[in-house]
Amino acid sequence: MPSQKILSEKQAYVAALHEKIKASVAGVVVDYKGINVADDTKLRKELREAGVEYAVVKNTMLRLALKDTGLEDMSSVLEGATALAISTDDPIAPARILNKYAEASKGKFSLKSGYMDGSVLDEASLNAIAKLPDYKGMLSMFAGALTSTLSGLAVAMQAYVDKQEEPAA
Repeated sequence: MPSQKILSEKQAYVAALHEKIKASVAGVVVDYKGINVADDTKLRKELREAGVEYAVVKNTMLRLALKDTGLEDMSSVLEGATALAISTDDPIAPARILNKYAEASKGKFSLKSGYMDGSVLDEASLNAIAKLPDYKGMLSMFAGALTSTLSGLAVAMQAYVDKQEEPAA
């Protein structure tokens, strides 16, 4: 039986983790056992630059932190080496970055599960989300679509004006 001090520290850790999960827009649980130190350092740097919080967590602590969040279904994948990546801003960033490393590791480093907007996601859903462009990419795609639509409208209007100016035969 743990001492009262250790028990209170663990309870505080679980409460803090619970609040982080509730305040986040997305998160990804990974099995990190196959990643080497150099890749882990690069991964952590890339996640930090994207505003994603990444930490190794004990399965029991995460299982307790998931209670009353609506994400209890993720508990089924909490086995082995587990790390959690949480984002409070960009819902796609954790999946995109971690999926890149999972694909490069050829099965050693793998995505277990995740969540977005209160819904639990499986590995296939995370892979699909990871292929979406980031916020800036989506904005540029939107701007491109808008520009092409407006230029098409301008060409059609000019063709109409040209047709009206032609002398009747």
